[in-house]
Amino acid sequence: MIDLYTWTTPNGRKASIMLEETGLPYTVHPIDITKDEQFAPDFLKISPNNKIPAIVDHDTGASLMESGAILLYLAEKTGKFIPQDGPGRWKAWQWLMFQMGGAGPMLGQAHYFLQFNPGKAPHAEERFGKEARRLYTVMDKRLGEAEYLAGDDYTIADIATWPWVSRFEWQRIDLTQFPNVKRWYLTIAGRPGVQRGYDVPKKGHEIPLV
Repeated sequence: MIDLYTWTTPNGRKASIMLEETGLPYTVHPIDITKDEQFAPDFLKISPNNKIPAIVDHDTGASLMESGAILLYLAEKTGKFIPQDGPGRWKAWQWLMFQMGGAGPMLGQAHYFLQFNPGKAPHAEERFGKEARRLYTVMDKRLGEAEYLAGDDYTIADIATWPWVSRFEWQRIDLTQFPNVKRWYLTIAGRPGVQRGYDVPKKGHEIPLV
């Protein structure tokens, strides 16, 4: 059994979607970041960087923070959603790192300035809005070449990136301008495991559709 400590953020949804997609049994422990529960001493023992998500795998004794590490761990544990060898494995790692180092941090900044603090820092709004469009352009080109980010198969690279794209409205992105991203986004939105994972830890969230 796996304990999942999470909240309704793109990073949190990576872990819950992966758990739903793999079918691993897990127990949800909501960490309400709007109430600073991520700073509770018991949670800091699991996630010293006071970030969600985090997991504890009681089958192996593993305790992990950082969403990318969690995805890799669960992929290795189950043998699912990552190629086992060859160039495809490195493609999946490559696009996972694209999300971890680019799409996640930069789109998060777009949320901060465009969604939550509009009008307070015009230069930052311009910078991160422009960077969001650049990242979508990169993804659109890639998804015009392949069905999924790493190639023909759905992998942890898609699971990592999709929850960030699901907040396209916060980023002031019109998905109709990125038809390949739109196709990919709607395809993944139709997966039952994604729909269940999106609704964790609080029920009643609907996936934004174009």
